[in-house]
Amino acid sequence: MNNRIALFRSDRSVSRRELAEAVDVNPQTIGYLERGDYNPSLELGLKIAAYFDVPVDLIFSLAPFPSLSETLRAGPNPEDAA
Repeated sequence: MNNRIALFRSDRSVSRRELAEAVDVNPQTIGYLERGDYNPSLELGLKIAAYFDVPVDLIFSLAPFPSLSETLRAGPNPEDAA
């Protein structure tokens, strides 16, 4: 499973410890999740998404997330303007 936990933590200046305390896990668990060593339970995935106030699919995906450079090169999605 792919995730953007580290990206969201960095963007919002949240430490592993802060996130771990908020979702009631050990800070090492957050590290394992970020490295892909461990897949979260549904409950933990939902708690992390709720903490960042985003839909769960913005943080977790079965398919790799496109890199930021790929996203920027692709430009805006015309369907988003509709």
